[in-house]
Amino acid sequence: MNTQLNRITSGIHNNKRKAALCSTAMIAMLAAPTLSAQEVEDVEVIEVSGIRASLTTALLEKRETTNLVEIIQAEDIGKLPDQNLAEVLENITGIQITRTAGVGTGVQIRGSNSNNVLINGVQTVSSGTGRGGISFEDVSASIIAGVEVAKASDAKTIEGSVGGTVNLRTIRPLELDERLVNVRVQGEDSSLTTDGIQPRFSAVYGDNWDTDSGKFGFVFSGSLTKQESSSFRPRVDRDGSLVENCNAVVVRSGEAEDIADRPACQDFDFLGIQFLNQEYENFEYETTNISTTFEYAPNDNTKFFVDVVLTDQERRQDSTRVQGSGVSSVLNYNVPTEFEMVNYGSLDGVALGSIQTAVRGTIEPDLSVDDDDPNLRFSSDTGARLTDTSLFRIGGEWQGENLFASFEISSADSDTTNPNLSTTLNFINPNAPLDGLDDDGNITANTSNDNAVPFIYDLTGGALTFGINFDSPMAPTVAQLMDPANVVLDQVTLGRNETNNSLDALRADFTYFLEDSPVTSIDFGFRLSKRESTFNDISDNIGGFSKMVDSPSGSLFSELLVAGPDNFGDADGRELAMRNFIIVDPDLAFNDPDYVLNTLESALIAHDASPDLSNLVPSSSAFFSIAEETQAIYAQANFEFGDLLTGNFGLRHLETTVDSTGNTITSAGDVLTTISGDYSYTLPKLNIVMTPHDDVVLRLGWGQDIRRPDFSDLNTSVSYDPNINRSVSIGNPGLEPQEITTLDLAVEWYFAEAAVVSIGYFDKEISNLFVSTLDSSPRDANGYFEYTDTTCAGGGIFNPVAQGDDFLAPLGVTGACVDKATQVNDSAKTTQTGIEMAVQYDLSSFEDDLGWASGFGFMANYTIQEYKGGSVVNESAGRGTDIFNAINGIYNDADFVKVTAVQGLLDFSENAYNITTYYEKHGLSARLRYTWREAFRTDDTAGGASRNSTLGFPVYTHDRGQLNASVSYDVNEQLNIGVEAVNLNKAGVTQSCVNEGAILCFQGLADRRITFGASYRF
Repeated sequence: MNTQLNRITSGIHNNKRKAALCSTAMIAMLAAPTLSAQEVEDVEVIEVSGIRASLTTALLEKRETTNLVEIIQAEDIGKLPDQNLAEVLENITGIQITRTAGVGTGVQIRGSNSNNVLINGVQTVSSGTGRGGISFEDVSASIIAGVEVAKASDAKTIEGSVGGTVNLRTIRPLELDERLVNVRVQGEDSSLTTDGIQPRFSAVYGDNWDTDSGKFGFVFSGSLTKQESSSFRPRVDRDGSLVENCNAVVVRSGEAEDIADRPACQDFDFLGIQFLNQEYENFEYETTNISTTFEYAPNDNTKFFVDVVLTDQERRQDSTRVQGSGVSSVLNYNVPTEFEMVNYGSLDGVALGSIQTAVRGTIEPDLSVDDDDPNLRFSSDTGARLTDTSLFRIGGEWQGENLFASFEISSADSDTTNPNLSTTLNFINPNAPLDGLDDDGNITANTSNDNAVPFIYDLTGGALTFGINFDSPMAPTVAQLMDPANVVLDQVTLGRNETNNSLDALRADFTYFLEDSPVTSIDFGFRLSKRESTFNDISDNIGGFSKMVDSPSGSLFSELLVAGPDNFGDADGRELAMRNFIIVDPDLAFNDPDYVLNTLESALIAHDASPDLSNLVPSSSAFFSIAEETQAIYAQANFEFGDLLTGNFGLRHLETTVDSTGNTITSAGDVLTTISGDYSYTLPKLNIVMTPHDDVVLRLGWGQDIRRPDFSDLNTSVSYDPNINRSVSIGNPGLEPQEITTLDLAVEWYFAEAAVVSIGYFDKEISNLFVSTLDSSPRDANGYFEYTDTTCAGGGIFNPVAQGDDFLAPLGVTGACVDKATQVNDSAKTTQTGIEMAVQYDLSSFEDDLGWASGFGFMANYTIQEYKGGSVVNESAGRGTDIFNAINGIYNDADFVKVTAVQGLLDFSENAYNITTYYEKHGLSARLRYTWREAFRTDDTAGGASRNSTLGFPVYTHDRGQLNASVSYDVNEQLNIGVEAVNLNKAGVTQSCVNEGAILCFQGLADRRITFGASYRF
């Protein structure tokens, strides 16, 4: 094993080294390039390797820091504990992650998504319009040598984080002891995908040279990763499916409904089925990463460096949706065969009550009630994200007699396009008559482009299973389902959205050392930055057709059609699913979109003399460009009182100006409008470390920070979606930054080498919390949104491209008042408090007593946290209001009372833990990690569901635990082979509406991923 990854340095006790606590990185190869010549005197080198070495060095570095920092080191070149960086961070106390199709994509530090991601101390930019920085799926763990998470910041720390700051560190060439050449080849297989093993390749070269002109060093690392991840996400909506009891007098808009209109009614209210959606999430990643560093030290006191990090991310989505739509049209005519009582729990201390809910039954068309519903639709969601990011950093540092100075210029940017060619096909059931035919049985202008299909469902046992009821006389055969002549084109969604982000920064940092003073040094410096984010909505929509006369038959574009995936059920073995359907080939739609679009438009022309064709141009209403300039200065005093107490106190002052430019749409046309603003903050920071005993460290951290709004939340423009069920997001340029005050207290007991027991307490007080609000559009007696009054006087916002779906608006309608979502500042303060506990220990010191068993070690951590406060409330959407009032015996909408609840913090789990056991001896390394997090509320749902579909509130993701494992073996000093498994227990996602344990809304059945391969060191 290469030992330069695991050098432990100690014995540095001169005053200048103690004062320069900003340079405490002890592991030579992993440290950021800020070590001065004085900081490498009297170095004691201990040769260690592997899992135990990485834990030992990380623990030593953590122990030496003044502020609270958590550190993970690579076990070997390009070998962090997990393949995915989000999953790497999940090893740290107080960090939970969220996943997309099983892959870690989001990180919550102490319950917050609002965190900064840096690379070698340089702030990065995101692929979208957020603030957090580069996406974790865009950076391969194989090029990262270490990860540090600062939970308590100092005055030097770049502002902008609520939870913590994540710094990804790469290899530093001047710290190498010998030439470094390493190659790793791997393959990954997913249990739910059908494309086989996906390759991974990474390599690194590094060396340094002593010359007459000084010391030169160079490192190049690169990786090419292909990955496919899948999950099955069934969705069943029962929110708009209220069937009132037979004795209820139901009044809507002042008119009493006829009891004859609900023959399915019972002696009790119940919720039937309103919508069925079988979604297959499939994402294919191709990620290229290059990291290179050049360093030059002309003498012992001076160093110059250049860092370049490049990433190229292609994330394509080949997802499908099979939908049972228009189900609610026969809601009052189908009696479920089995019910269950659902208790909605309580919100803000108010009990919501219970209601009977359908869990088993069939949905049989009734042509006398509705001549074309329920219907069947096949959608191919073929979107993608193509992102090129770059980070450049050039600078130098100099160590004088009493002054240390560093200077750097950095530039980070990302260019993202989102190609999209998604299609929806309507199935025309040959066993059900078309509506609106003339006397001769011919199609007319009134003939709908969908017709009735029977369904069956079984929602018992905590599973959302459903499919076509093949026992019905109206059921189509498998052959009919697969026949292109039995589908028509309903809709094509086109897109080529563009997002461009850039961040240019200049910073200078200085440390002045003092002699014979409790204040050992003064840090001071400045940072100037300019940040820009520009978004162009380039999209169009063909169709949203409702009539056969507008909808070309699949036989006109049959060369594009392929069978949809038939493996729905591989995750949990379900028998009831929709397995027989056809879709527009997603691979072809991505690889040759022009051919696919030309073929579909040719079919439209052949079918209709005046067809709706594409017009893919930028939308003036959705464009925005935001420019932000910040000037920050700081000063910090570092102090020391013997061996008992060290710390720092400092102030960071910043001034920011913001220009938000967007188009204001008027009757005279589009007017480019810029709204400007500015703000300033002074942020104090205090960190104290006490060492009352050689093995005990006490920490106190206190400081203030801000979190700026995401750029998309500041924009003054608006983007519309043809999906009528999706709310329209409106920016709020008046959003103010969040203000965060954090207190940290911690005790750490280093009772043995590479061993620690720690407990910490944190308290965060947040002002101006960003919260989502939903302005719901009311519905009429038919359940329709308003579509004639464009002013939307009753609520919501008019979406001019919303397509009627025969549930929220009649088929054929274009434009309706839909729900409006926006972000606001919560006027009330909120608090997050928590306790973090961790233990780490191994048995290596007992080798004489235990022999082979001394290779075992373990780590465990537990976080318990609580969230309080806030005043901005969510309120029940129209569907939820119907249900909650019916539970209380209120059936007249004039008397309805809406349910409200303070939103609070999303993606926040109160309890979470990790347990890791490892074994390392005789060349064998093995690791087993179990991660568990408690239920949390989220807006991350299946099948494009909005809060309109979840009764107006975030959904609850239930408790979830995941088991990961890895085993590797050193065949010799050069060759290592290994295998890693993610989600061995195939843990899925279960989501309930309103409260945990209430009505089951969504599932996510995730895959198990196995990665195997070898690495060779030359």
